[in-house]
Amino acid sequence: MEKISDSMKKILLAGIGAAATTAEKSKEILDDLVKKGELTVEQGKVLNEELKHNVKQTFKKDEEKDPADVLKGMSPEQIAALKEAIAQKEAADVAQDDEEEAPDEA
Repeated sequence: MEKISDSMKKILLAGIGAAATTAEKSKEILDDLVKKGELTVEQGKVLNEELKHNVKQTFKKDEEKDPADVLKGMSPEQIAALKEAIAQKEAADVAQDDEEEAPDEA
């Protein structure tokens, strides 16, 4: 059961990483719009702050949820996809552990 919990944490962290990347990209887009004159600098700052706030709120809500409650709200297809993602992650972890334990052949 611990493996599943660790895998869910890793999936959540991957989601956070994706959100961070999205936030960075959106900032780049806003900066580009400011440069083109389609937004004022102040409008760009306001939009960027709103985006950061919304992302933080979304993740704060998700962090507070019990994984069991999250699973209850998922469709069978979503659960199957999650199981597949966990299985792939566990297989990758095992492969990585095997590589780290293998002696160097030089």
